[in-house]
Amino acid sequence: MERQEPFSTTLCNSNEHSVTDHRLLSFQCSLLSNRGWELDGSGTKLPALAYNLKGAEPRFTPMLFFETLRQMLRTLWAHKLRSFLTMFGIAWGVGSLLLLVGLGEGFRSGNRRELNSLGEDIMFMFPGRAPAVAGNMSSGREYRLTYKDYLDVQREAPHVRAVAPVLRRQDIREVSDYGNTNGEVVGVPPHFNTIRYLPLDSGRWLNDADDTQKRFVCVVGDEMVKNLFPGGRTAVGSAILLNGIRFEVVGVVQRVGHGDDNSTNNRVLLTYTMMHQFFPLAGEQQLDAVSFLNYRPRVRDEHAIARQEVRKIVARNHGFDWRNEDAFEDWDTVKNAETVGKIFDVMDIFLGGVGLVTLTLGAIGIVNIMLVAVSERTREIGLRKALGATNHSILLQFFLEGAFLTLMSGAIGMGGAALLMHLMSGMGKVPGFDPPTMSYLSATVAIGTLALVGIFAGLYPARKAAMLQPVEALRQE
Repeated sequence: MERQEPFSTTLCNSNEHSVTDHRLLSFQCSLLSNRGWELDGSGTKLPALAYNLKGAEPRFTPMLFFETLRQMLRTLWAHKLRSFLTMFGIAWGVGSLLLLVGLGEGFRSGNRRELNSLGEDIMFMFPGRAPAVAGNMSSGREYRLTYKDYLDVQREAPHVRAVAPVLRRQDIREVSDYGNTNGEVVGVPPHFNTIRYLPLDSGRWLNDADDTQKRFVCVVGDEMVKNLFPGGRTAVGSAILLNGIRFEVVGVVQRVGHGDDNSTNNRVLLTYTMMHQFFPLAGEQQLDAVSFLNYRPRVRDEHAIARQEVRKIVARNHGFDWRNEDAFEDWDTVKNAETVGKIFDVMDIFLGGVGLVTLTLGAIGIVNIMLVAVSERTREIGLRKALGATNHSILLQFFLEGAFLTLMSGAIGMGGAALLMHLMSGMGKVPGFDPPTMSYLSATVAIGTLALVGIFAGLYPARKAAMLQPVEALRQE
């Protein structure tokens, strides 16, 4: 095989060419010299994308790759402002996508936390208004829930895991040796803490012996302790007076929820028996009337069935049709949580869509910039191909430029979003909102989108550059 002579100063200085070839070689040599590429007598130290005029095929080696990478970085550095603005668009898109989805998840988890401060899967049944004449609510009559309703639900509703009657009054005066206040006094059965979320800070909860033996004991909330035992005094073991009747404090409930809007913190809890004996609901015709019922479904997915069973029992006991929706006043926190969850799902889709649109616009910007770069460097591409650079080598450099801009921008966007989330986590908890966290799903979507964007942003302009004909490229002004 004939030995390939390298492109050298001898070739540049040779007169053994036609006028056209001589002009082309002169232009090539001057361009190489202006770019600082060394020419010596034995051969030319050309860039990785330039080869001899006789068409020697390049071999892909690590040296070739790193030389291509070096040229790519030098080209990007030569257009610093353009590269920065292009990268900013992608970084903004990725950062906004992750941050917006993270904020949506913060609202979701905060709302869930607020609902769980009541208890897990809690349902309420309140007194309502039943029609005196079937189908005519204008002639309605009020009805009160009774202790019999509680017993019937406990016995006849198989999909109800636990139910508790609640007696509540707000007109009872609480007095201790250190202060006095007006808060809620609530009578509940001992198993009430299995339905509602009532973690103890100190002492113990009410038990069955307290109820059956009619002990004068109570459990108080965190805010009630501050009012009756100021200055950090110990409440457990001390006595308080409820409308002049002495009760011993046996337990203190931890603060539940945030802010001052949770009445649980300002309560005194008695056994149902003692509450009914000394503080029944005032002015009620039914001696066994209760304020409301708290219950939990057997499993979360059966909350609608449990609600229907409770409604049927209450409607039967109070003489109206259970299918009359207007006759009931109840609250299903499970259904409420599901509704809120759907709202946040839509919010996540919307916020994620906004982030993806921003990311797409950034990708379009990269494609546009790379196409401009191909147009500006048409003569350079033509020269390199005239010197022996293959379509593959031209494709590689432009592809690397687009992919590098995309991936580096994405990394900056992810880092910025993570930093903002970290700073927001130190701001403290806000009612109904948790600090945003990096969602694995959104991060995966962002990385996958970046990969597709990087391939498209790099490959399309790179292919256009690689398909340029050397002669046409060199004619381009």
